[in-house]
Amino acid sequence: MAARVFIDGEAGTTGLQIRQRLAGRSDLSLVSLDGRRRKDVASRVEALNSADVVILCLPDAAAREAVSLITSPKVRVIDASTAHRVAAGWTYGFPELAPEQRAAIASSRRVTNPGCWPTGFLALVRPLIGAGVLPRDLRLTVHGVSGYTGGGKSMIAEFEAPASASSTSTAFRSYAVNLEHKHVPEMTIHAGLESPPLFCPAVARFPQGMLVEVPIHMSALSGGPSLRDLHAILTRAYQRDRFISVMDLVQSAARTAIEAEAMAGRSDMELYVFGSDRLGQARLVAALDNLGKGASGAAVQNLNLMLGLEEGEGL
Repeated sequence: MAARVFIDGEAGTTGLQIRQRLAGRSDLSLVSLDGRRRKDVASRVEALNSADVVILCLPDAAAREAVSLITSPKVRVIDASTAHRVAAGWTYGFPELAPEQRAAIASSRRVTNPGCWPTGFLALVRPLIGAGVLPRDLRLTVHGVSGYTGGGKSMIAEFEAPASASSTSTAFRSYAVNLEHKHVPEMTIHAGLESPPLFCPAVARFPQGMLVEVPIHMSALSGGPSLRDLHAILTRAYQRDRFISVMDLVQSAARTAIEAEAMAGRSDMELYVFGSDRLGQARLVAALDNLGKGASGAAVQNLNLMLGLEEGEGL
């Protein structure tokens, strides 16, 4: 029998992309509410409690409320919001985070999707910390640029408004300049760092895609590693993963640039090790789609694991 899946918030950007990835699958049955019934509490409660898996694509407060409305012990939840990413009782839905993470997701009743920025950050630093090369007390900086769809409906409306309207003409802007971005706690906790990274995000005038970069002075690392050593650690960490690829070190060294939109429309991620052994500097870069591996693609990957299906189905 096909598993019943209810996307609460299917009309939003992430919800729409999840639904597109699930469309046409015979192993799933999508529960859907029309526009009027989406706002009817009784209809939502019925849908939330009749599904095998509920995927929440809601603002944080609404996601917490939705969870409180689920009374059936049989219902499993994937939350795409920030509400539960460091909450007790929730499994962090980044399958590649650690060797045991897939099994934890598969057996969990409550899974929280990672944020798009933490997905790139953790993919780059977690293996280095695990290998003992990157000290847990090192004070890291992470920066990069994301497509404007990462900012939700309000930012999408701002960037896509007609030129005659009061839309922004900005090509690129930094944000979260008060250093209080909601992604920082999950970056810190799930990386195993002792202090939060200095997070400097930016958004630009393109819809999908992103680059997440962690610059490192090699002298701050343990054991005097080379760029080749860092590349080898990342390669070993993801050698069996189909949704994270570590790009060839020689080919990366030959590049003169990397495009933020390179992974738009995809559900995987590419990692790069740039830098100079002579200068003792490294630039670790993750390229992904903020709505793909950074959101909807990750949700579908987690859904497949929770239902015991092939991990890449629909991706």
